[in-house]
Parts: sequence; C-alpha cells; structure tokens
Amino acid sequence: MAAHATTDTQHAHPRNPGVPFDPSWFEELRVNRSATQRRAATLPARRTVKKAWQAAWLLKAITLIDLTTLAGDDTAGRVHRLCGKARQPVRRDLLDALGMHGAPLTTGAVCVYPTMVPHAVDALQGTTIPVASVASGFPAGLMPMTQRLDEVRWAVDAGAREIDVVITREHVLTGRYDALYDEVAAFREAVGPAHLKVILATGELATLTDVAKASTVAMMAGADFVKTSTGKEPVNATLEVGITMARTVRHYQQRTGHVVGFKPAGGIRKAKEALAWLAMIKEELGDAWLTPERFRFGASGLLGDIERQLEHHVTGRYAAAHRQPMA
Repeated sequence: MAAHATTDTQHAHPRNPGVPFDPSWFEELRVNRSATQRRAATLPARRTVKKAWQAAWLLKAITLIDLTTLAGDDTAGRVHRLCGKARQPVRRDLLDALGMHGAPLTTGAVCVYPTMVPHAVDALQGTTIPVASVASGFPAGLMPMTQRLDEVRWAVDAGAREIDVVITREHVLTGRYDALYDEVAAFREAVGPAHLKVILATGELATLTDVAKASTVAMMAGADFVKTSTGKEPVNATLEVGITMARTVRHYQQRTGHVVGFKPAGGIRKAKEALAWLAMIKEELGDAWLTPERFRFGASGLLGDIERQLEHHVTGRYAAAHRQPMA
C-alpha cells in the first residue's frame, strides 16, 4: 500500500500503513491445533491474579470494552442509555470504596450500527470515548462491494472514529488471499481518518491455519485491529483462536515494526473469562498491549458481570473488616 503511517489524538501509536501483498509471508504457515488448544487450557491454571489485585484487573478490563448494542430493535434512547453507561460504567460508590476517588473511568468505545452513529456521537459529546460502527454489510458481508464501501464512508461521515468491517469468508475458504488483500485495502482507503478493525468471523473459517493466514493478510492490507468475530456465528471468540491471532500480531510487528491491535468479540460474558483473556495477552504480547489503543473486548453483557464481581469484592472486604472475633 502507498499509505503512510499517521497518528491521531485518540490513539497513542502510529496507524498500520500496511505492506505490499506477498504470499511468501503465509504460504508455508501452519498452526498446530492440538498444541494451541493445550496452550489455551493452561491459561486458567497459570492465571495467578491475587485476590487483592483482581479488582484492579477488572477495572482495567472495563477500560478495554467496546460497549456494544447490535440489535434489530435499537433506538436512539437505547443508544443514549448505553453511552451513559460508557461514561460511568461503575457506580460511584463502588469506585470510591475501591479507592478510585474522582478518578475517571470509561469504556474503550461504544459500538453501534451505522444509523445509530449520530445518536452515539451526540450522547458522547464532551468525552474522548470514540464511537465505533460495524459496516460493510455486517454480519455476513455478502453485499456488492460498492454498497459495502458506501456504508463504511457513511458511518465515518456520521462521526464514527472506528469502523469494524467483516471480510468475505469465501476469499479465505477458497484460498483467494489476493482478493482478501484487495478487499481490506479498499476498506482501509474508505475509512479515511477512522481506524479500521477487520473481523475475520473465525468461527466460519475452517482451521487455525486459515485464521493465521487471514490475520496476516488483513494486517498486510492495513488493518489497525484484527478482530475474531461478529458475535453472530455459532462459535465466536475462543482462547485458541485468540492465541493464534495474537501470535500473528506479534510476528507482523517483528517483521515490519508496525503495531496492530487485537479484539476478541462474541461470547465473552464473565469477569473470569476477561481475566483469562488479559492473562493470554500479557503472556503473548506483553503489557504494552493492555491498553485501549491495542486491545479491546467486543461485549455487551461483560460489563454487568464485572460490576457484580466488583460489588462482591467490596462487600466481602467490608464484611472482613467488621467481622467480630469469636468469643
């Protein structure tokens, strides 16, 4: 690609400019599924987050959430309520009890359908929370390319600062990686100043090798983030897919020097699952990726469970502090 790396005020690292298409980068690539599954299975055992630190890790997780509503009955009112939650994701009394007196805490972004973007932009005025939008014929992507690009441009013009596009799975399933590159490159051009998050819909790809190849090609074409799922597939984000994609992100940075973010989405609903994902990212990519600029959760129900766990933490600590010694 001829694009140059750029920065904006929301993102701390230069954008991924992409590189020319080169099949030699991925033609011999193979992923051992059983070894990757064994690695994923070790994560809960290796996740040694001390109880005293769990609240801090859960607060970190909140800052990495793309708080999402992608329902057919979305309304302006629902989007405004969602944005209110993004502005104040945890009750103030809980934050005060956790020592966060007056400290700002917001989610990483709010993600909505294109027609809901103006409502989200209006609701988030005065904040630095970006509005993200799914586009390009989400979730199937089976629309003429001209219409998909028009939808991307419309969402950007409406105020979206991040665009989550979905690839044509057929390109991967039939080995047409040149077509996949051209598709993502076209999206990269269409988003203009917005950041491009490329959804691979990994649950509809055949193998982890397909996932790794698709991730590599998407980054070569200029993806700023690679994302697992639309949340509409039968199988969404899994840790073995996450490990595979995280390693392609690492290899791409080692080869090019360009940073690409990673976003698991779909099926991540529990606080303990978020902790396992954070442990994986820390081990595979390092602390530098535990920021909204490099890692996001695509989730709608996760925040509620995290808030419940924080409340349990606070009430448990209060009870322990006031427990009377036995006579």
